[in-house]
Amino acid sequence: METAAPTPRTDIRIQQADFDTGEQCRQLRAAGQGETGAISTFTGLVRAHGDRNDVRALFLEHYPGMTEQVIEGLVETARQRWQIQHVCVIHRVGELALGEQIVFVGVASAHRSDAFKACEFLMDALKTDAPFWKKEIATDGSAQWVEQKASDREQADRWNRQNPA
Repeated sequence: METAAPTPRTDIRIQQADFDTGEQCRQLRAAGQGETGAISTFTGLVRAHGDRNDVRALFLEHYPGMTEQVIEGLVETARQRWQIQHVCVIHRVGELALGEQIVFVGVASAHRSDAFKACEFLMDALKTDAPFWKKEIATDGSAQWVEQKASDREQADRWNRQNPA
């Protein structure tokens, strides 16, 4: 007797608390009920340099409600382009110190190519389309809003050239 494929699941969380990447992978794997052949993940961390060279922390803000809605739309776009099963997007807000985790994107699929592409697409789209605002806090305590980088926009735009929605 054939078993039905598991219902695709989307888990989107905006939170201040840290997250366990291993636990997120375990949840993606368990949700696959034996149908998952690949899980691709990305974890972003706070770096000591960005627009400034003396960064000691980042402060991230978002637009509650709208942020989740935008991310849901990005996941739906990924589902239309690739055969993916389950998606987990966690994005932290508030003040984050150097080395702390900022974002996790995990995609489960039957095939690695779909998982890789969807994960990369979602991360690129998060950087440019999700309503997050980032402020770099310097070692002297001063703070400066981070402008979107042209390279991030170009990276995200390439997905539209490859596969317009």
